Amino acid sequence: MFGGTNPNKDVEVASPPDDTVSALKFSPPSVPQTFLAAGSWDCQVRCWEVEASGKTVPKAAQSMSGPVLDVAWHDDGSKIFMASTDKSVKCWDLASNTAVQVAAHDAPVKTCHWVKAPNYTCLMTASWDKTLKFWDTRSSVPIMSLNLSERCYCADVDYPMAAVGLADRSICLYSLEGKPAEVKRVDSPLKYQHRCLAIFKDKKTKQPTGFAVGSVEGRVAIQYVNPTNPKDNFTFKCHRSSGTNNGYQDIYAVNDIAFHPVHGTLATVGSDGSFSFWDKDARTKLKPFEALDQPLTKCAFNHTGQIFAYAMGYDWSKGHESYNPSKKNFIYLRPSFDDLKPRST
Repeated sequence: MFGGTNPNKDVEVASPPDDTVSALKFSPPSVPQTFLAAGSWDCQVRCWEVEASGKTVPKAAQSMSGPVLDVAWHDDGSKIFMASTDKSVKCWDLASNTAVQVAAHDAPVKTCHWVKAPNYTCLMTASWDKTLKFWDTRSSVPIMSLNLSERCYCADVDYPMAAVGLADRSICLYSLEGKPAEVKRVDSPLKYQHRCLAIFKDKKTKQPTGFAVGSVEGRVAIQYVNPTNPKDNFTFKCHRSSGTNNGYQDIYAVNDIAFHPVHGTLATVGSDGSFSFWDKDARTKLKPFEALDQPLTKCAFNHTGQIFAYAMGYDWSKGHESYNPSKKNFIYLRPSFDDLKPRST
């Protein structure tokens, strides 16, 4: 099959999207089965069931009137939120297979996250209209709207913490306890545009304690919110060509970062068509893999950390001249529990 030769022998997801994948999320722990949702530039969100054998069964799909930029699961697994360039977020009820609008902005909505706190639940949306909004999905008016200094490029939520990366390369940190409030604003240690952000937990307390941010310049920064030692914060290079070409190294964007839910190690995917697994505490790469022939745009772990999913498709990093419409888009799955075990110290 054309384009389907995966050098890492990973499993192909059936009936992938018709355009580049912009969001990839597994179902929450409350659901006994494993489902995978993917949003795409083809204006659709698709859902598959992933069977124990690794076989994927397409379940359903919903359309938006613009490309989908993010998806988020409701904590009970019954609904998927879909954020689009059409300036809205819709809630897709999987049982009835219907979608209703639950949030609106004045510009494309870049991220959506479901927040489950002990005393409330809400949907957090961030947009290129430079606002961060919190919604009770039963009301058309946000519970709260916070102004941002710039457009939102990436965000993550791990209760009680939210982190939002902005176009001016600053990162706003919020506490979601009681009611959402900004706690800190940090300037990124990375000199170039942010592409992705993921919150990580403290190994002992299991509380969110910092975040990783990736940039277009093949670099990831590991940042603690309150580092015990300033040296805890560091950056590392990734997604770069191993050799040099006339003394120059090819440098690629880090398109997504995901932390393993059990081991706390992380995966990165990039425009160079490769994914890598890292141990941030040992500051080492866990395992190299063969690069694919197209950029990797998104990645995710399922809640048990057994499955790693990643999407392959053109990310326009080399402009329209490098777009080849005959190259299809793929989502691949691989077993990830053992590969992501931390380096034994």
